[in-house]
Amino acid sequence: MATRTLVTEDELFHMPDDGKRYELVRGVLTVGEPPGAQHGSIAMRLGILLGHHALANRLGVVFAAETGFVLARDPDTVRAPDIAFVRKDRIPPGGPGPKYFDGAPDLAVEVLSPDDTVYEVEEKVEECLAAGVAAVWVINPKRRRVTVYESDVTHRVLHEGDALEGGDILPGFRCAVREIFDWPL
Repeated sequence: MATRTLVTEDELFHMPDDGKRYELVRGVLTVGEPPGAQHGSIAMRLGILLGHHALANRLGVVFAAETGFVLARDPDTVRAPDIAFVRKDRIPPGGPGPKYFDGAPDLAVEVLSPDDTVYEVEEKVEECLAAGVAAVWVINPKRRRVTVYESDVTHRVLHEGDALEGGDILPGFRCAVREIFDWPL
């Protein structure tokens, strides 16, 4: 049986850019194609809302999908949520560095793509929560709902008439779930 060579977060960081999205899961390289337009539009719309609130209230930093977070080491796990937020007290002096963020974000947001499997999504949610992410929001464009995970046993499903709130992570943040999905033009 052949042994698999594990990839480190440093090796992942120095890989050439070929337009694909790579992550590490316990040292194993995973690859995903760039997401579709609906996915990107929803992620950007929510990212703008979160970013504006975080900036206006000096709460921390909102990160785009290209940002890797080191969730575990030896073997390394590096995940890149579609949107992530880190509280200001966890940002290093001088701001985020040029490499992956060393540690989990406080909030991770995943926008489902048509080819995502239940297993893949559950695995990401479980890894994030185990690494210390306080909340994971899973955005489902097809069903127009948001599932909020705050532990591996607690979750809430929000529908279009509900409000998505930042709670202790992003105090004062509130938006209608409908606002995430409705085309603004």
